[in-house]
Amino acid sequence: MSRLLDRVRDRVVVVGYLAGWRLVRLLPERTAYALGDLVARVLVRRGGRGVRRLRDNLARALPQADAQELRRWTARGVESYLRYWVDAFRLPDWDEQRVVGTIRTEGDAAVREALAQGRGVVGALAHLGNWDHAGAWSHHRLATVTTVAERLRPEAVLRRFLRFRTEIGIEILVHPHRDEPGPGGGPGVTEVLQERLRAGGFVPLLADRDLSGRGVTVDLLGEPARVASGPAVLAGRTGSLLLAIGIVYERAADSPSGWRTVVRFGEPFEVPDDSPEQVAAATQRLADGLGEQIRRDPADWHMLQAVFVADVGREPRPW
Repeated sequence: MSRLLDRVRDRVVVVGYLAGWRLVRLLPERTAYALGDLVARVLVRRGGRGVRRLRDNLARALPQADAQELRRWTARGVESYLRYWVDAFRLPDWDEQRVVGTIRTEGDAAVREALAQGRGVVGALAHLGNWDHAGAWSHHRLATVTTVAERLRPEAVLRRFLRFRTEIGIEILVHPHRDEPGPGGGPGVTEVLQERLRAGGFVPLLADRDLSGRGVTVDLLGEPARVASGPAVLAGRTGSLLLAIGIVYERAADSPSGWRTVVRFGEPFEVPDDSPEQVAAATQRLADGLGEQIRRDPADWHMLQAVFVADVGREPRPW
């Protein structure tokens, strides 16, 4: 009986998800984003588990905020999160001019130089802004992105996301289950990433949450947090440059949606090897860089899961 219920639930999720994707693509631009804002307001009023977890995470980035101010920042964060989803649903219909014209970059010279010299680059990202838009821009203006996606359920939703990211020029690999071996991914995933990097490729990876169960504990925003060690491991093994990358939104009157994406490249550095000591030090340096980006634009940090050690296994505080 439970398997039947799981199948029914999965089917409902798939149908609803794909219908929403189609609706958002068909709506006029401003209407689609207005719908996203409306859904965000509804979610904030409901104060579900994800919204409350986001509030608890943002409290670390905004330690001086009182309860009312933190609630306002959480509402802005949910609006940013829904904006990301509207962007993602509509992104396959954007032409190159739209993709490139609604991106602004900061500090990308060192990365361009390394890639031009045939050296691999590993980027560590937080769940900030619209990383899919940044990946599509990179395909046109920097380098084809190879990255890893979280394994989603149901499988049909995962397949749709894989096709979407392939359509916008991203090479996407699927993150293995936790019980599969390999640092930051199973043997197949890790080997492909290393191959791309040794050939001078660009591998940005979401790193502010440990999906593999083999991450490291760092100080993030002043508290112990468990994050991914994969970026540092890959850089140490392949001799690639490593850096933190922040991706956020900013208002833009000349953008059809009223927003543009900003990609901020941090200072690249080298990781001598993949020893535990070097990986831990490099991962802490990345966490420092990502923490700065989060503090600078907290509303764009779309982290609705537990990251901090103190929150693991504990329900978020009541709304």
